[in-house]
Amino acid sequence: MHSASRTAYNASTSLPEFRARSRASSLRFFAGAIALAGALGAAACEEKSQQAVGMTPEAMVALSADASLPDSLLAGRAVFETYCLECHGEAATGTEKGPPLVHRVYHPGHHADPAFYLAPLQGVRAHHWGFGDMPPVEGITRDEVGTIVAYVRWLQRKAGVF
Repeated sequence: MHSASRTAYNASTSLPEFRARSRASSLRFFAGAIALAGALGAAACEEKSQQAVGMTPEAMVALSADASLPDSLLAGRAVFETYCLECHGEAATGTEKGPPLVHRVYHPGHHADPAFYLAPLQGVRAHHWGFGDMPPVEGITRDEVGTIVAYVRWLQRKAGVF
């Protein structure tokens, strides 16, 4: 007989029934462990500074206005300021309404460019921060999102995110 926390096997329990109960018990344990790990990870993420990686928000704003911004990204900065600035802040450093996009959470290995396209075009459920769901951005086009993605990726590279 197993400990009280496990499914007991006795003569009145068939082997297939015992295995099914044991498997269900194991699945419940692992599902609980995964949920706990996710909750702890989300809490840790929210507790961490929302500051842009490697630079202060002030330095990022200065970088955004810096003359080193390539001409090819000027349109992206303008579109970002039109649609994203209110929630994501100057130079994507975040506000009380939305997270910083210049953050390791948005590293291309974790949030690839397609994720950046989907968020403004279709909206996205909150999954890293406590700001709530992001609704689709009314009136924005796929081409405009492309210019924003290029601008934000440039800011991320300059800040050392990747």
